[in-house]
Amino acid sequence: MCRRPNMLRRLSSHATEGLAALFSSGKKDEKLVCSPSRNNEKQKTFDVDDSQESHPQHTIYFNPVVLFGSLISCAAIAFYAGVIIRILMLSNSATQLNGSTQTINLSVATDWNIKQLPPPTVIPGKEVPPTTYTFQHFPAEGSRNSYDLHLPRVDELDDVVSMTNEDDSSDDNSDDSSDDEDNNDDLSEGLHLPAGQHLLVDIKNVDPIFLNSEERLAEAMIQLVDESKLTLLSYHCHGLIPVGVSCAGVLLESHVAFHTWPTEGVISMDLFTCGSGKLIPTLPSIQNLFGVKAANEDPADDPMMMWSHKLRGFRKGFVPGYNFELNPLDADLGSEILASHDFDIKKPLVSDAETDFQMVDVYEVMNPKKRRLSDYYKSLEDDGSYESLHPEFFAPDHILLLDGIVQSTRYGDAPYHESIVHPAMITHPNPKRVAVIGGGEGATVREILKHSTLEKVVMIEIDGGVVDLSTKYLPEWQDCSSIAHHDGCAEWCFDDERADLRVEDALAYFNDNFGSSSSITKSVDEHDETDAQDQFDVLIMDCLDPNDDHPFAKVLYTDDGYVTSLYDALTDDGILVVQVGEASEIDDPADENGSFENRSTMIKMLDAIGFKR
Repeated sequence: MCRRPNMLRRLSSHATEGLAALFSSGKKDEKLVCSPSRNNEKQKTFDVDDSQESHPQHTIYFNPVVLFGSLISCAAIAFYAGVIIRILMLSNSATQLNGSTQTINLSVATDWNIKQLPPPTVIPGKEVPPTTYTFQHFPAEGSRNSYDLHLPRVDELDDVVSMTNEDDSSDDNSDDSSDDEDNNDDLSEGLHLPAGQHLLVDIKNVDPIFLNSEERLAEAMIQLVDESKLTLLSYHCHGLIPVGVSCAGVLLESHVAFHTWPTEGVISMDLFTCGSGKLIPTLPSIQNLFGVKAANEDPADDPMMMWSHKLRGFRKGFVPGYNFELNPLDADLGSEILASHDFDIKKPLVSDAETDFQMVDVYEVMNPKKRRLSDYYKSLEDDGSYESLHPEFFAPDHILLLDGIVQSTRYGDAPYHESIVHPAMITHPNPKRVAVIGGGEGATVREILKHSTLEKVVMIEIDGGVVDLSTKYLPEWQDCSSIAHHDGCAEWCFDDERADLRVEDALAYFNDNFGSSSSITKSVDEHDETDAQDQFDVLIMDCLDPNDDHPFAKVLYTDDGYVTSLYDALTDDGILVVQVGEASEIDDPADENGSFENRSTMIKMLDAIGFKR
């Protein structure tokens, strides 16, 4: 219990003796008086035992000014120590960005336009619809610089466009201007549909100085937009503390944005568009503009890009007549290659190449789940290692796709083409004449040419564009150098004197030469003699899968006259090899009730015609 003493006591020798007596006597009836000040302020005395006689009181004085000042001093010391440590850490990060010579302004910007960045541009002749521009800035301590640029107002933009049109009108070639109008119509097509494409890109081993420069990054973004035939309405960039840049560009078609980590040499970007323009062709531009290599880096540390592409939004019900099965980006190309973001290597060797009949794509990929990038790099060295002695086992895979459907791969080449050729060639007692339906990449002919009994192989391929593209981008499929030392052979398979490449419709070829209509203009003896001379010992169908959603696939596997002509094209002991697609899963319905209906129909027709299995 505390009580007010009659007088203030000072700490003195008497008090000291009292304290000693308190701890030495062992009594429990002393009183302790606590005084917060030296003046006439309240004191508090703690009674240990009120029933006992009063004993000397001991008082301790606390000065609140000194106590408060001590707390403020400790807080100030801690605050300024933290500020000094933070400055030292930021300075060290800036020094690491470019050695000891690079200095970076870490102060917070107070002016929104410290530097002059390039303004957005518009494709000459392209009509930009009126837009409303609104913005709000939120200055933050984490941003050292901020920039905000946009297209001129509509009246200013009209002046720019009119000047451009005047320049274009001076051109004597009127056809060029009409082509530009057609291209502009294509560019604006689909802008208002709820569907688009999304391209995600990550690049490492990039020059840190480039990644920390708002000006250079903004120039690269504007150039990328121009090369992609897009329209940049405005863009916004922020230089971050200590290092790094974040930019977002508003496109007429949607947006482009990226963020950089200069000390790590990494930039991440995403580009989304809802127009009809394709984004895959922009990848080389992205690599060239943003994959800037540091001047003093090891040549082995080239910028490395990882990317993925996805279709976004809704097409069915909004795009008239849309069928996702006919869109290559909705097939194997989109789901198995473009959508994957973890491939160490993914490079389009041929992208969206249109032939007279189909779309052709060739991709070079390396899946880290199947092969290691380090082994591939080691295979390129001349150090006598196992990898360098057998580089074919560690090279990236090459994939050929027709209308988005996988047709052939480098590591599936041998298992597929050897199995479709050699069992039949070995089973036949003396295969001299062989026909191949399809097989545009040339690997089937390559395997056939390895047999010494062969006198002639005829390949009937309707699409000569596939043959030409395969020759350029898949040369190993047509490489016959392993048998070139034999008489009549050549290093290039189609240069072999036994090879006969015919770019024509296989359906018409067999119907005209071996179908029932071919006997109309021939006598019986002439027909039999010609057939005996032209018939084949082995006939191999290396074309579309029977379950492919393609009109030509249905004809190849279900047309009665065509299938009958195949039977008539073979000698008495001839062999027919048909590629009939993938095996059914355990929970798939019967072929005749599911997606393999064409396969089921053809097998029944072959049995009815007289083929033996």
